[in-house]
Amino acid sequence: MSENNQLRDVFDAIADPTRRRLIRLLAESEEMPLHELTAHFQMGRTAVSKHLTILKEAGLVLDRKVGRETRFRLNASPLREIQDWVAFYSKFWSTNMLRLNRLLEEEDE
Repeated sequence: MSENNQLRDVFDAIADPTRRRLIRLLAESEEMPLHELTAHFQMGRTAVSKHLTILKEAGLVLDRKVGRETRFRLNASPLREIQDWVAFYSKFWSTNMLRLNRLLEEEDE
């Protein structure tokens, strides 16, 4: 977990396809209430709410009350941890593929 006092690991939070879809929906809009988010899924409000809670625990979703409605928005900063992890392995694989390519070229000579 990162230093943001998150209750849940970011990798764990995005492991589920439903939560990744929620992140995508929130990334495409400034804010969305629960009922609008739920309309995108074949599950009830309670199930969507549980997924949002997991995302909130990872620091990926922020919420605020507007009257009787709760509105959700994406906090993308914890995704930097994933971006950094992927970037490391992207460099790792690029380097190793270059080595393999050189080796194969040497064998062809």
